[in-house]
Amino acid sequence: MGTSGALMTAFVLAALVSPRAVGAAVDTAFTWSAHWFGAYWQLLMLATFVVITVLAFSRYGRVRMGGSGGPEFNRFTWVAMITTTLLAAGGVFWAAAEPIAHYASPPPQYADQAGGSGDAAIAMAQSFVHWGFIGWAVGGSLATLVMMRGVEKGMPLRPRTLLWPVMGERVRTHWIGTVVDISCVLAVVAGTVGPIGFLGLQISYIGGRLFGLPDTYAVQATIILGLTAVAAVSVLSGIHKGIQLLSRANVWVALLLIVAVVGMASPPFVANLYLEASVVHAQEFLPMALYTGDEQWLGYWTLFFFGWFLGFGPMMAIFFARISRGRTVRDIYVGATVLPTVVTTVWFTALGGTGIWLEQRDPGAITGPYAEDGLPAAALAILDALPLTAVLGVLTVLVALIFLASTLDSMSYAISVSSMHEGEPSGLVRAFWCVGMGLAAVALLLVGEGGIQALQSFIVVTAVPVGLIMLPTLWTTHPLLRDMAVEQGIVAPRPSPDGSEDEDVDEGGAARAPRVEEPVG
Repeated sequence: MGTSGALMTAFVLAALVSPRAVGAAVDTAFTWSAHWFGAYWQLLMLATFVVITVLAFSRYGRVRMGGSGGPEFNRFTWVAMITTTLLAAGGVFWAAAEPIAHYASPPPQYADQAGGSGDAAIAMAQSFVHWGFIGWAVGGSLATLVMMRGVEKGMPLRPRTLLWPVMGERVRTHWIGTVVDISCVLAVVAGTVGPIGFLGLQISYIGGRLFGLPDTYAVQATIILGLTAVAAVSVLSGIHKGIQLLSRANVWVALLLIVAVVGMASPPFVANLYLEASVVHAQEFLPMALYTGDEQWLGYWTLFFFGWFLGFGPMMAIFFARISRGRTVRDIYVGATVLPTVVTTVWFTALGGTGIWLEQRDPGAITGPYAEDGLPAAALAILDALPLTAVLGVLTVLVALIFLASTLDSMSYAISVSSMHEGEPSGLVRAFWCVGMGLAAVALLLVGEGGIQALQSFIVVTAVPVGLIMLPTLWTTHPLLRDMAVEQGIVAPRPSPDGSEDEDVDEGGAARAPRVEEPVG
């Protein structure tokens, strides 16, 4: 993992020395990646969601992963830990800004319908597509199942295990396995450092507007270092304390913010918008997910998010695999794909829907600040238009900080465990990665917002190799589950003509599935 750290350090140093050159190079690479791999990412992520949905509701949904023991964490804690890993990236600012952005400027394929009563529902549904089932399924489904089966067979909890069904035991020492590990760690480090720096900029902006704090580098760096310190303490306390406590605190503080924001706005409007957007989401799911008509718009929205989530995929799978032992395939599907999607869509509707309601009452109240100052301005405009602005501002900042601290904690764990050949990583190793990512964000802030933006664009570039690594899970997951279903007595192999069970062994040492199965019972 030293190579991954060295590469990221080199990127940070290059950005400090020559920010314009690095920014231009990243922009070029971003455009190339989105152009040549964008449609592939859309198909890959959609196919991942479809395959896991079919498997979860088939007889293989009863397969128990990670051994015969019961779940290690209760359901509330488990779902809370899962939800905070990805939602942190857009927990507050994207949730407030993206729906209002699509409301003010409808997605290209719906531009001819602009100005109608359905604008709000279309805007919200487009946000649901970006942050919903497809985004959650990429890490919390097939990759998690392959990872859990590989670990059960003695493979390490590392990204290379995703290729174990294809390469067998060779992937342990093959150079391809090394490249896979480096690529995935690099992607998730970029995907974590970027939001840390981004959060520092946004909270500093809000603090300056609401509380008169100076919007300076010192304040931004202090915010990030404080966030890193909280995450480091959580890291050192262990997975059974730190991540659990942060995740549960996240849920309750976020719920308090939702109740406060919606309660001071219009609960009937937000509830109706959620229902209308859900219907549009179901009707337009495929057109929105597979739209390819406007490359510039796609690069700014759909492909940016899909590339980001795809880059997180392998490390999310490692973390989910670690905390999901003892749960069935169907349980993992519901807990890691369906429930997080419901939570995310409710969260986006509460914040973004309130913004749309305020915009309809006073045109320009939200879209004006957003057009002028971007994401944090949209969140701040919503808070400004509601009573108790200062209280809501404190809650908003607190939620944002806890969200990202949870992600920093969980991703530090995933990166650290990827560097281990066996066993759990020590608290010091996890703290090293946690503090290292925080310091990288602080260093990039010296460049200003351009450095953070360059890293956020670089996230999409790192998704190119990760997308290739995730591809085999589409066809390797089913045979692995079929083998496990036979082992657990869920299906029985039909005897071959010579009276023996029609089962052999593949290159990876795992039992190859029988050609024909019969349900048991």
